[in-house]
Amino acid sequence: METTQYTFSKEERLCSKRIIETLFTGGARSFSIFPLRVVYLPVPDTGKPPGASVLITVSKKRFKRAVKRNRIKRQIREAYRLNKSSLNRVLKEKGIYLPIAFIYPGNELPCWQEIEEKVRISLLRIEEKFL
Repeated sequence: METTQYTFSKEERLCSKRIIETLFTGGARSFSIFPLRVVYLPVPDTGKPPGASVLITVSKKRFKRAVKRNRIKRQIREAYRLNKSSLNRVLKEKGIYLPIAFIYPGNELPCWQEIEEKVRISLLRIEEKFL
């Protein structure tokens, strides 16, 4: 195993306003695995290297305290970091750049096992679309 497999670098964070806008306005695919909603859209000709970029959002309306929002985002980020390798391998083989948004619409603080399982299932589901 290579050591860079379990990192979460700046290149893997979705920061481009243009790509985020296209992700939420036009033709993106989405699905829900409670308590997560996943939105993704293969973007051609971005000039970015093949692989996935991730955006994580938690509703301020449901969680007023930033501490709780940040905790949920940290859990999702960690679960993604540990389970991303097979998806990235498939995307690099196919030469696809894929922005993904994880949205947490739930009302309660989740436990780590629940988040990790749902992120793993959602990544496998996305991976199946590109095999």
